[in-house]
Amino acid sequence: MTETKIALVTGANKGIGYEIAAQLAALGMTVVIGARDAHRREQAAKELNAESVALDVTEPETARQAAAWIDERFGKLDVLVNNAGITGGWGQEPSKVPLDVMRRVFDTNVFGVITVTNAVLPLLSRSAGARIVNVSSGVGSLTEMTGQYAAMPAGAAYPVSKTALNALTVQYAKELRESGILVNATDPGYCDTDLTEHKGFRTPAQGAAISVRLATIGDDGPTGRFFNDEGEVAW
Repeated sequence: MTETKIALVTGANKGIGYEIAAQLAALGMTVVIGARDAHRREQAAKELNAESVALDVTEPETARQAAAWIDERFGKLDVLVNNAGITGGWGQEPSKVPLDVMRRVFDTNVFGVITVTNAVLPLLSRSAGARIVNVSSGVGSLTEMTGQYAAMPAGAAYPVSKTALNALTVQYAKELRESGILVNATDPGYCDTDLTEHKGFRTPAQGAAISVRLATIGDDGPTGRFFNDEGEVAW
């Protein structure tokens, strides 16, 4: 089993996920890029001198195969960053949103996190200090959505999926706290990526920084919490 830390980042072929992978690689980790688009996945791996594995978070069999590949190649996993996510499109008023949109968004943003996390948990358990980071959003904070974001248009799919992801983060943290696996959620901010249609004012690299910080915290670090660059975010 290698002593080098191994990190799996989902959806790391572009945007914030790519920058998370780049920053973890710069810290000396062996990074595995998990994504479904083969061409972009391999291109990103080449650019970052990283490994890559086929992974569609909505397809449990690909998660099992990815876990088996990591097991055979490295024998363990030290960091999992659940970054893959979709919006389902904007303008999702609760009274108008199609249920198939809701299902598609939750399938990636919530159920996909469960699928991948559970597939690699045996590998994470072999690490001396494993970390799970769930990339969430400030719009998933009920406090912020009724506070500074109160004037935002109502959205049923993406914001609600991120609220659910935050709740899921807490539940994983509760279950795994005795194992030493620390689980936290991050808010990268409004970044200039495909997901925001390049309207964001932060760079993907800036958005990635908080996830990298939580992926590398010490054993006395927090678990079951939600953070952005400025500190802890209220649920």
